Amino acid sequence: MDNNDIELKKAKIRERYKGNDSADVDVIPAIPQPKLFDVNNQQRVAAYARVSTIDINQTTSYELQKNHYTDLIQKHEGWTFVGMYADEGISGTSLNHRDSFVRMIEDCKAGKIDLIVTKSVSRFARNTLDCLEYVRELKALKNPVGIFFETENIYTLDSRSEMALSFLATMAQEESHIKSDIMNASLEMRFRRGILLTPALLGYDRDEDGNLIINEEEAQTVKLIFFMYLYGNTCQQIADILTEYGRTTKKGNTKWSAGSVLQILQNERHCGDVLTRKTWTPNYLDHKSKKNRHNLEQHRWKNQHEPIISRDDFIAVQRLISNARYGNKGILPKLKVIKEGILKGYVVINPRWAGFSAEDYIKASKSAYDSFDNEDTIEVEAQTGDFDLRKFEVARSQFFDLLNRITVTFTNKNVTFSTECVRKFNNNQFVEMLINPTKKLFAIRPCTKECRTAVKWGKITKDMIYAKTLSAAAYIKTIYTIFDWKPSYKYRINGIKHQKDDESLIIFDMTETEVFISQNINENDVSEQFPDDVQPFTKGRTKDILAFPCEWAESFGDNYYRQAQARELAILNKKWRSQEEGEELETDDSLNVTGKDDLRNNIESLKNYMGQEGNANE
Repeated sequence: MDNNDIELKKAKIRERYKGNDSADVDVIPAIPQPKLFDVNNQQRVAAYARVSTIDINQTTSYELQKNHYTDLIQKHEGWTFVGMYADEGISGTSLNHRDSFVRMIEDCKAGKIDLIVTKSVSRFARNTLDCLEYVRELKALKNPVGIFFETENIYTLDSRSEMALSFLATMAQEESHIKSDIMNASLEMRFRRGILLTPALLGYDRDEDGNLIINEEEAQTVKLIFFMYLYGNTCQQIADILTEYGRTTKKGNTKWSAGSVLQILQNERHCGDVLTRKTWTPNYLDHKSKKNRHNLEQHRWKNQHEPIISRDDFIAVQRLISNARYGNKGILPKLKVIKEGILKGYVVINPRWAGFSAEDYIKASKSAYDSFDNEDTIEVEAQTGDFDLRKFEVARSQFFDLLNRITVTFTNKNVTFSTECVRKFNNNQFVEMLINPTKKLFAIRPCTKECRTAVKWGKITKDMIYAKTLSAAAYIKTIYTIFDWKPSYKYRINGIKHQKDDESLIIFDMTETEVFISQNINENDVSEQFPDDVQPFTKGRTKDILAFPCEWAESFGDNYYRQAQARELAILNKKWRSQEEGEELETDDSLNVTGKDDLRNNIESLKNYMGQEGNANE
């Protein structure tokens, strides 16, 4: 294009932008939009006020807001006062329980309100998303409803208001976040120094300093609850007795439930201790509290006040509660450890015991050994004429996809043995499981249905036994803790069957695990999901990713001579005695629990006392 063409185009553009003769244009004027405070602007106006707490000092702020906006709206020409919508004692970070706020929004949708007046963005909502959502929703109504924030001088029907409103709402939300962090930090400092919270508790009153002092009358109820539960009564049975005798809860109710009894049984304050941070609030916006499962640091302060129940009785009750969830009704089950034979150091697993920690199992296992035990070392010497196999490795069976592998698979809920595994015990449907935390081994041995710790691991169909998935809720978390496993992963371990005469068992080396990791995560983040010592073995659109320890990548398997000295084989040179019964673990810190006779006498005495009190009140 030459210069003449360029100049010609420029001339046309200039001519076009000179405009047209205004005489050829009819202007259709817009209807004048009323300004917020136009005296001729007829609007139905509501006011919204909120204070965060029910503290009496906040009542002044609450009443001042109500009076201020009532006067403001009634005095403004053209405004009709619809009403005051006020929430008292409600947090602004969530819309939960803000009944007046919700009612006001519904009235706006029903066409009853044209304008809302409120003090500030933080009074309306400290949640940016909620604030903007409601502003936009009200603006989009057939008859748009505006909000006037007095402090910030923002009117939401003004087209220029949203950016400023977004900024201010974000600042208000962050302010709430900072206050939440400050409060949590303050609580943490208090708890570390033993400045503890003392909410109302049955059995105690509080003195002028906030200390718990035993209320003798209420303490009788607490004692009866603990003694009856230790004696074998259920929470519902206890609740029925308390209702019958007219005993009152801390709130003065005479109707008891199993849940209210359970809460008392689980409160450590009754034995003189105080546990901090039983619950926590993950999201400061919705204020939903959750049980603190080691999410935040806790402190257990002992001997903080006079106990109503002994600490040993309290601990015994907690174990009973844990075990009762899985059908165990025994008074106080004890761990059994095998002291002799090839299963020395193994602890019997009871499928209905949940009251023992990983430390309990480890301590029980170690009690079977002394400082001179050295069962892992076998000297293997090459004889004259033997092949030198020092540079050879025995390939790991995990690298081969064999259908007939003997395996056990653990998830955070279940335990499953392979069909090949359950067929190794001649269609025996019941086995006993044992764990050796010291040697990192897991074993199973056949047993009868009558065995107290028996589990049914298989079902027979047409004379063939098939594996049965075992629910392991009572003890699986303990196993995961012992072997330092991740709860979200699935673990599979190969086993070896050992037979001598009529004795047989299967042993699993828990250090040789395959790991299955769910692919229900963003593929771009997969590498961040694996622990340092595990790498994926397979990838793809399968349900799980198979992974293995990183050190396996450096070899096909164990050195031949190391394989010949495998840990689970080392103990087999000893006397078998694979059916050796476990011995109940005796420890120096055994619980001194109130005996059956004393429990019965105490219960009768308390019932007589309460019966007399009930007659006296009639």
